[in-house]
Amino acid sequence: MQIALCFFRVKHEINLGALPLTTDQLVPTLADVAKAAGVSTATVSRCLNLPDKVSPAARDRVKAAVDQLGYTPNFGAKAMAAKRTYTIGAIIPTMENAIFARGLQAFQEELHELGYTLLVSSSAYQPEIEAEQVKALVARGADGLLLIGYDRDASVHDYLDRRNVPVLRAWAFSSQNPLPAVGFDNQSSMFELVEQVLGMGHKNVAIISGIVDGNDRAAGRLQGAKDALAKQGIVPNVIETPYEFENGGAAFKTLIQANPRPTVVICGNDVLAVGALQQAQEMGLNVPEDVSITGFDDIELARIVSPKLTTVHVPHREMGRQAAKTLIAMVEGDGTGASVELHSEVILRGSLQAIK
Repeated sequence: MQIALCFFRVKHEINLGALPLTTDQLVPTLADVAKAAGVSTATVSRCLNLPDKVSPAARDRVKAAVDQLGYTPNFGAKAMAAKRTYTIGAIIPTMENAIFARGLQAFQEELHELGYTLLVSSSAYQPEIEAEQVKALVARGADGLLLIGYDRDASVHDYLDRRNVPVLRAWAFSSQNPLPAVGFDNQSSMFELVEQVLGMGHKNVAIISGIVDGNDRAAGRLQGAKDALAKQGIVPNVIETPYEFENGGAAFKTLIQANPRPTVVICGNDVLAVGALQQAQEMGLNVPEDVSITGFDDIELARIVSPKLTTVHVPHREMGRQAAKTLIAMVEGDGTGASVELHSEVILRGSLQAIK
């Protein structure tokens, strides 16, 4: 099936074999490419969609014709023929910092290898905006969706179920949740970090957490920290705040004034931790001699600041690759969407030291 491409005109005459294109003609079609390459339209289609099924000589002729004519495969025709748009939607909470950048880049790279295009939206951590974006991506024909975490209104799940749109969650994993996900256990990851902090002798502990309402990743991290501290009978001073540098600094300034002053401030991610670190230095405090600070995520920033951040390394790129493979298997009916748990790792660096 062939559908006309967009109606712009070629400015200069191009001669390829017996086929001239002039300013009076529309952009080249599949038939034009076939004629120029001396093959059938079916062969051109196979070259573009299943190149391994065509001889190298035919591929070379088709490629030369495509390049010289400036032919672009028609998206609408391909979608109608396959009953698929080869488009995947992803909705992330923010684009303002690098929390999701590495994983999303790997997700996009793997999708490209599998022949799919990625559309990305940002919800600004607003559930109602995410719900609108889900409907918008589905309306645009997204074959599947990648969402961050489990926590959203049941109406969103119902909407996607009714339309039979495959959905995969990332940046979270729970053995208690049956929804398909590729991610890591935020609660146990933070628990492990805080146990190491306690093992270094810290007892006066403060926490800067992300907003937990509507954010199961932040809630899991905060709960993991509290669980580890409860084993030692420690009740931490906690401030919840949005994930921004300035908020991390403001929360640190408040927490450090407590009596007794905390010897360590545990942060819900690296962005908050860097904000806290900068505020400590502006206040004339030495990190980690006067106060230790930890983060979570191990984004590039954690290795650039001084001192470098102790944090939890999240396998962002592996998560992105695995998520793409799993979601496309769901879209193409080759997989059930079984959840995949990836493992995080505590990375000890200069921002944390033992109590002497």
